[in-house]
Amino acid sequence: MRNVLELDIPDQFLESGVPLTVRKASMQDIHPLLELINGYAAKGVMLPRTEFEMSETIRDFTLVFSGETLYGCGALHFYSPTVGEVRSLAVHPDAKSQGIGRVLVQALEEEARQFHLHSIFAFTYVDQFFSKLGFTEVERGELPLKVWKDCLRCPKFQSCDEIAVLKYLAPPTAEAVRPRTGQPLNVTFPVLKQNPKR
Repeated sequence: MRNVLELDIPDQFLESGVPLTVRKASMQDIHPLLELINGYAAKGVMLPRTEFEMSETIRDFTLVFSGETLYGCGALHFYSPTVGEVRSLAVHPDAKSQGIGRVLVQALEEEARQFHLHSIFAFTYVDQFFSKLGFTEVERGELPLKVWKDCLRCPKFQSCDEIAVLKYLAPPTAEAVRPRTGQPLNVTFPVLKQNPKR
């Protein structure tokens, strides 16, 4: 497998014609990432991150830059050999509606395919955005138990208003989660038996 730093993403541009650079994050990106993510966390739409947490997970992140300006970030976090989560997706407020979120999700999806994942999922407030990219809404309780390690410390845990979405990258297998289509699968990793109230 080739280096995941070499993402097959076509040249991207803002509507103004300014070129964008898509690349994996490095340790030098931690402080701009913290500023972007914690700006949204202050508004209650993302979990806050610390420098320590970012150091642990920096290899999960893909970034979009315009020149030296960080315009967006997203992470692909592995939960099993076949399932990953698209998380920490954030776009700079000055670059909203410029297609940067789409570029990030496409880059993360390509990375997931390079690692031969069967599916990727996300928790979101903007399910319509993910729907346009081929994701389907699923019940939160049908996702891997490990996903709740972040949710347990979320102040909204008992009244979560995020929507779980899933996209298959390969035909469903016994190791994949079941979509809301009613097609049962034998899930081989732990799942929650009860969904928290929405």
